[in-house]
Amino acid sequence: MTLIAALETRPPLVELELARLRGLQKAGRHAEALGSAQSLLGDLPQNRDLLLVAATSLRHLLRLTEALATLDGLEQLQPRFSRLHQERGLCRVALKDAMGAIEALLLAVNLNPALPTAWSMLEGLYRLTGDAPNAATAGEHLATLKRQPSEVVSATALFHDGDLGPAEQIVRAYLLQHGDHLEAMRLLARIGMARDVLDDAEVLLAAVLELAPDYQAARYDYAQTLVQRHKYVEARVQTARLLELEPASLDYRSLAATTAVGLGEQDMAIALYSAMLADRPDDPDVHLWLAHALKTVGRTSEAVNAYRAAAAARPDFGDAYWSLANLKSYRFSDEEIARMRAEEASPFTAPADRHHLCFALGKALEDRAETAESWRCYARGNALKRSESRYRPEIIETNTTRQIKVCTTAFFSRRAGWGAPARDPIFILGLPRSGSTLLEQILASHSQVEGTQELADIQRIVLELQGRDLDLDDPRYPGLLADMTGDDFARLGARYMADTQVYRTGKPLFIDKMPNNFRHIGLIHLMLPNATIIDARRDPMSCCFSNLKQLFAQGQEFAYSIEDIARYYRTYMELMRHWDEVLPGRVLRVQHEDVVADLEGSVRRMLDHCGLPFEPACVEFHKTRRSVRTPSSEQVRQPIFRDGLDQWRLYERWLEPLETALGDALTRYRE
Repeated sequence: MTLIAALETRPPLVELELARLRGLQKAGRHAEALGSAQSLLGDLPQNRDLLLVAATSLRHLLRLTEALATLDGLEQLQPRFSRLHQERGLCRVALKDAMGAIEALLLAVNLNPALPTAWSMLEGLYRLTGDAPNAATAGEHLATLKRQPSEVVSATALFHDGDLGPAEQIVRAYLLQHGDHLEAMRLLARIGMARDVLDDAEVLLAAVLELAPDYQAARYDYAQTLVQRHKYVEARVQTARLLELEPASLDYRSLAATTAVGLGEQDMAIALYSAMLADRPDDPDVHLWLAHALKTVGRTSEAVNAYRAAAAARPDFGDAYWSLANLKSYRFSDEEIARMRAEEASPFTAPADRHHLCFALGKALEDRAETAESWRCYARGNALKRSESRYRPEIIETNTTRQIKVCTTAFFSRRAGWGAPARDPIFILGLPRSGSTLLEQILASHSQVEGTQELADIQRIVLELQGRDLDLDDPRYPGLLADMTGDDFARLGARYMADTQVYRTGKPLFIDKMPNNFRHIGLIHLMLPNATIIDARRDPMSCCFSNLKQLFAQGQEFAYSIEDIARYYRTYMELMRHWDEVLPGRVLRVQHEDVVADLEGSVRRMLDHCGLPFEPACVEFHKTRRSVRTPSSEQVRQPIFRDGLDQWRLYERWLEPLETALGDALTRYRE
């Protein structure tokens, strides 16, 4: 191991100090632990673990009022930190406040069921208060934890409090020492799910089910992992097995609805969500999911009512307000804006709700021409979202450099005719918010073209080519393309065609509108040399500004800062210029501004490129009734309009850094 690697694996100083303080507490030296913790809190006043150490030592020193005050401050910072609620319960026990202790300890175990101390105290408190049934329940939970290895219990507790790194270290070490252990394997898979390492999670959970086919919790995790990997057909099989066992389970019914959405079966999803609401009429999440499905099929007024119901059921539900804003046509009332402001300002609002509220307020105030305040909200939302992102722009830039190095004119010439012969797919790609949904709606209005959705199949193939031991600084892909054979690419093309069949209803052609596929045009060409490729492009200031005020459901992490989106746009232009040079004529570029200026001419040009005859329905695209799952769903159900072309100019005074960062892309984007 190099010195740098050794330093990177060494625990941070604060972690070493925390370990020392906990050692002092175990030795009963609470005054010393408290003094050291308070000294460290002078530099780290919001450190969760230091605050908990201080509160615990204060309790042991019988300074209970100070301990509770410390926990109150910690709750404002980390309201879902289970161990703070456990510690509050222990303080209440010391104060002989049985009911207050029960309330705090129940909150702790609801957040984190792997807390033996909390369950033990609950069992005793329930017996003390004469509540035998609840005492028995607490005792059962405690007994379940005692049957598990202490390492697995500790790692599970850490996992529930978001401490993924320490949890993973403990459970991996246990598995290395003891071999297969179902609960440890499942926990490691759940950590993988939380970290978006879904391929490892899928393999682990499949192994668990091989050993224990009746392990329902593991099967549920497995189905969730398959959904997150967009393997909806396989997920449906697993969900059906779960529903056979518990047909009334809301978790399983919700998973069935999510699978239906993934397969484009919106009507089935709407029926499932509506039935769930009959059982849980005040569930904000189910109202939200129903609203999303209604919006997708164009039942906008019903979607609005469902979004409002979600916000009414949980007033700080940022996603409900953002979803209303994301309709683009909804206008918020004074009362709704005041409520959003209050919830966004509240210290108890969760980070995810806060950034959703910021983007919703940005759109609400933009619609009222309160531009300065609108920009403040967008900027705050972007800053919050970027702060929790692990996005590294150099990874995309390295991939681009390597694509250019590997995928040369000679490289493609030597591989002419490789791949599967199918001409069915039409790939519409580019940047998000570049007009791609409009192009999809136009082409999907043709009698021979199926509109599907943003399919993840190419992304999944790329992930598999990269391998499990992914080195972001030195990835296998795209370099390994040079080592693959014609048969390899033919198999990948055939697999793509087979895997996407589930989204089709029999029309000759279909659309895959995943924008990020522009990074993999070389792979697409080798897999499917007869597929159609269309690059949706938009003026860089309009496109980047539109991304900056858009909160995406997932992915697109480059969209949350001016520097990142400008670098991404320039990288996109560089790579598209390369594809034009090495695969001349392969990609049709469609400029959004040209579509707005000359709709019919642009439609004819696209249809010619697809080898399709002209149909008037493509010009009257807004009359086509179909599911649309992107943020532009309501806009493409209206005739084309020019209003959005220069919206960024209203914010021009704040966008000078964007103009500077884009540089010559401002003039070269039409090349």
